[in-house]
Formats: sequence, structure tokens, C-alpha cells
Amino acid sequence: MAQPTYKSLTILGETILPGESRTLNMEIAKLHTMTKLKIPVIIERSEIEGPTVLFSAGLHGDEINGIEIVRQLIVQKINRPKTGTIICIPVINVFGFLNRSREFPDGRDMNRVFPGSKNGSLASRFAYYLLKEIIPNVDYCIDFHAGGASRFNAPQIRIVPNNHELKALADVFHAPFALYSKNISGSFRNSCDRLGVKMLLFEGGKSLDINESITQQGVEGTKRFLDYFGMLNPKRKATNAEQKIIYIEKSAWVRAKASGLFHGLTTIGSYVEKSQILATISDPYGKVEYKVKAPNSGYIINVNDAPIVYQGDAIFHITTALENQG
Repeated sequence: MAQPTYKSLTILGETILPGESRTLNMEIAKLHTMTKLKIPVIIERSEIEGPTVLFSAGLHGDEINGIEIVRQLIVQKINRPKTGTIICIPVINVFGFLNRSREFPDGRDMNRVFPGSKNGSLASRFAYYLLKEIIPNVDYCIDFHAGGASRFNAPQIRIVPNNHELKALADVFHAPFALYSKNISGSFRNSCDRLGVKMLLFEGGKSLDINESITQQGVEGTKRFLDYFGMLNPKRKATNAEQKIIYIEKSAWVRAKASGLFHGLTTIGSYVEKSQILATISDPYGKVEYKVKAPNSGYIINVNDAPIVYQGDAIFHITTALENQG
């Protein structure tokens, strides 16, 4: 495999030499108490040339499981590469992390304001500096996310359709599911794609929660990813995934037809048959109970863990078309 030319690395005005380890602080704004807000950017460089890979999380401040995955990469020293450079940003949206909130204090979803603006809203400024200071140095990125609003995502990689290189990288990462999804305007993934950075988006778990199984899936997939490029720390070993990847071409949400207490009867990642009962929704008085049935056969890749749902709430995400694996 052809390796990119080993180049000097300058981030936030500081040059990091091959073989160096540095933690830089990206300071863009202060809290309303005038306290400086620092976003640590953790950089590990090998003395041997190779790609530059970014592992990022916390774009949504309440998606803690992604933050835990990147933290584990650092704690286990997986971020110390055999070749090339690894950059870790465990928490991008520090404001949201402090407030246990998805959005920035300005109410904006940072993952909808890229490429951002130097003089725009707070979220827009963060997006601007992330693309200006970090991304020009990056060849590959894995951005870690979790489900929002009590919805638990099965571990999955999301990639754009008809991109053979990303498909090959998704095969290497080997999450249980891989979902074809188009880039969304204003998203981090879309901006990285426009700048030539190959990104895998990992989804797993739910907001304000840490799930050990999801964390392990993220860590093991990352080790396989690094091993593929010859970057994995020789003190760490990549394990082969036994399960077959389910590639998803289309999927749809099942929504609650009534409000009430939600009783899920289906486990995440399971295959269900058409008309199978997925859950019941009941009133608190023991008078009414509605059955939620699968509209089609498919895999359940997202389950609502909320104890109470309202009419129209998304409660299950089910596959409707799978890629023909031959």
C-alpha cells in the first residue's frame, strides 16, 4: 500500500517532530465566568513515516460513549503508533459536555454548521477552527457517536454509498453493521469528504451512557483499522471479528402510534419477522395496551430505551433493504 509522504506537522502554531508526543490546547472561547475553555488535542508521532489518523468524539456533548472509546485508546496506549501520526480529540464540544447537552449554548448542533465561520456563532467558530487547524493535517478519521434521546444504536459504521475505499475500511473495522448513508449538508463528515479526508463514522450506544460492549466494539475495530495501515502499537494485538458484517442499504423508523408507558420486547441487533410484536405501549391505569408490530422483516439497529413515549416518537429503526453479499 502506498504511504503518504511524511510531512512536517504544524498544529495551532506549534510544530511536532517525528517521534514526539504533545498535548496542545485549542482555546477558542471562554465560559461566561471568564474561565478559559481548553480542548486538548493529543498528538503521538512515530519516527517512521505513515498516515495521519484522527480519532474524535464529543461533537455532540452528551454522547459520552464515543468519548469513552477515545479515552480507552489513550489509556491503553493504542494511540502510540508504530508508524505515522495519531491525533486524538476526545471531547470536541466541551460546552455540551459540561452541560450534558447535545448542542452548544447557542442552541446549535455543531454537526450541522460545518464548514463554520471565523466570525459566526459559537458552534460555527468551533467548526471553522477544527477544519482550519486540524483537518488539513489528516488523512483518515474515525468520528465516534452515540444515539440521541434515549435511543440505543447497535454498533455500526456509516459510510457514503459507492465509495470503494471507505467500503474497504468499513470491512477492516468490522462492526456488526454498516449503514450506507449520504453525507448531510453542514456535517463534519461532509466537510472532511470535501477536503479529501476519508472518514468512518461510528455509531453505538446512547446519549449520557457508557456501555462496555459498545466501548469494546469501538476499541477493537480501531485496532483492526490501525493494523491495516501498519500503525498499530506492537504491544497491542488486533483481534479478528467472527461475525459477518450486515451491510444496510435502506432502513426506516417505526414510530409510536400512541403515547404511554413503553415496554420494549426486542433486543438491539436482533432479526425480526414481519408482524412480530416489538413492544407494547400502555396507559398508566391498566386500561389500554397497544401492540407495536414490525412493518417488515429486518434487523433492529436502534431501540428506544425511554420508559415513556409520545405519539410519533421514533421507537425502532429497522432495516428494509440489505446489500447482496453474494
